[in-house]
Amino acid sequence: MPDQPAPVPVERLRFDLPPVHGTAEEARAHRKDVLARALRLLARLGHEDGVAGQATARDPEFEDCYWTHPFGRAFGSLTAADLILVDGDGRVVRGERRVNELAFAVHAAIHRRRPEVVAVVRAQGPHGRALAALGALLAPVSAEACAFYGDHALLDEYAATEDPDRIGRALGPYKALVLRNRGVLTVGTSVEAALWWSLAAERAAQVQLLARAAGKPVLIDHPAAVATRERFGSDLAAWASCRPLLQEQADSGDTPVASTS
Repeated sequence: MPDQPAPVPVERLRFDLPPVHGTAEEARAHRKDVLARALRLLARLGHEDGVAGQATARDPEFEDCYWTHPFGRAFGSLTAADLILVDGDGRVVRGERRVNELAFAVHAAIHRRRPEVVAVVRAQGPHGRALAALGALLAPVSAEACAFYGDHALLDEYAATEDPDRIGRALGPYKALVLRNRGVLTVGTSVEAALWWSLAAERAAQVQLLARAAGKPVLIDHPAAVATRERFGSDLAAWASCRPLLQEQADSGDTPVASTS
């Protein structure tokens, strides 16, 4: 039999890592590009509902200013050039369109309380909203759910007008918050991480609801759930998981998704 090919030395194998930018302008361009891609992906997946839903990304230079989408614009057609920059008080400082002031106030409150958070995503996935209608947390019934084990919270109340500071306090140090009767909000140290946690929470909620409808779900035990969270629940793992999805959202006005290796 012929000899097997020699393995490639490990030091020559490429492994994508989050990019490191030399200037704030480069970091800003990259962050806006990824945010626009994230919004288009949410639209493609049906996680957009009229003017509901919000995604924000902290500017790398002006830390109390956040890039977001204009009020009333469909996510699916947005590019980085369409994004607006809004300060912590809700005033548009770059761009010519309005922001959804009520939704943005919640995000600004979270950004202020969590300086390490780069992005906040509040999508309109149907299963996350259904789980929120039950006033339930994500149970450890799947690998996706274990990423949130002990790392998300429930705001078990509903008000006609949301209190941004109350939501920020309820989120605490966690990666996700179930807002009863509203949906799920996620955060991350990158746009990719916040987006991935939103998608993962939606899938975990779907599995949980299907399992409950079929019978009594078997929970993953505490040691195994913790071990799974420690392996798959980091923002770096989320970044790596989300990257292939965002590569599919290329637009003629976008720049390539960069990385270091």
